[in-house]
Amino acid sequence: MIPTKRAHLLVAALSHPGMKGKNNEDRYAVTSYLLEKPEGARAVFAIVADGIGGHRAGEVAAEMAVDYITENVAQSDGSHPLDTLKKAIQTASQEIVAKAASDEGKQGMGSTCACAWIIEKKLYTATVGDSRIYLLRGATIRQLSTDHTWVQEAIEKGILTPAQAREHPNVHVIRRYLGSQVIPEPDFRLRLDPADSNSRAEKHQGLELKGGDILLLCSDGLTDLVWDDEILEQVRLARNLDAAAKALIDLANERGGHDNITVVLMSVPPEATRPRNASSRKWWYWGIGGAVMFFALLTLALSISLNAFIRSVNMKDATKTPSPTPSAWVSPAATSIEATPTLAFPTFTPPPPPTQGPTYTPWPTNTP
Repeated sequence: MIPTKRAHLLVAALSHPGMKGKNNEDRYAVTSYLLEKPEGARAVFAIVADGIGGHRAGEVAAEMAVDYITENVAQSDGSHPLDTLKKAIQTASQEIVAKAASDEGKQGMGSTCACAWIIEKKLYTATVGDSRIYLLRGATIRQLSTDHTWVQEAIEKGILTPAQAREHPNVHVIRRYLGSQVIPEPDFRLRLDPADSNSRAEKHQGLELKGGDILLLCSDGLTDLVWDDEILEQVRLARNLDAAAKALIDLANERGGHDNITVVLMSVPPEATRPRNASSRKWWYWGIGGAVMFFALLTLALSISLNAFIRSVNMKDATKTPSPTPSAWVSPAATSIEATPTLAFPTFTPPPPPTQGPTYTPWPTNTP
């Protein structure tokens, strides 16, 4: 894929260490690309990683996860998104294991990851751990990802209710993460309905996003303290995505902010249009220029014809013999002034290109 400086989605991202004085072990990145096949197709890749492990090792694992996964995605051609994500996540996990083995102070480090890859308007996701992906559409919010935690397994088996799970002592016991001795299997389930079977949820990959849809990627520092309906309310009330990201983090901090908090928001513009490329603009200019030149030549031809007619009339009048009058004979000074038209072509100034919609600032890679 070809890196670009402008994304075809609106993007906002923010990370905060929380209110407990902890080191921020969250990492994220948002990058945009053009695909070579189909030519010019646009893509955005976003990832949130939450580090695990003490002595600052968690931030190392999270940063490695973001770097390795983003790099693998960037080097792909975008033709097989799920295969690329699986390889990228498992490669990152193995690199984290190798790094931990070489440094005693980093033993046991690991990271979660939540990945969203949007190619034009098709969504592909992959997760490991309890960092989440949400879809906000209209007046609804849907958690697309599934947590890989002890309490989530208890919920699925009917042992706990979601309300009980929030206060359970095992709420942060993660069953799957990057850096584990067992190579983690990325979760490709994309749940649009809680009743979806696992196989049906996986078939939702490549979901067609709609104008106005908003994707949220976040670490558990947000979802531990802010309910899903509150997330929806904060985003819908905010004037833009930047304000929404700040509002979500502020709310989590007001409720204690016991962990690092990271949010990435991406929105499909309501009337997303494909920008004209340089080639199409070139033909557009040639078309306008050709029309202007045609009318200029037509005007010139009419001007020459008119002046030729005037000269012809003047010459006929000059050859006529004047009639005698009772007064003295007057010999008219029949001076024929040849009108020479000024053949200045109108200056052609190419009109400004048509407005292509707002330009979106690219998001920096791997900003803590």
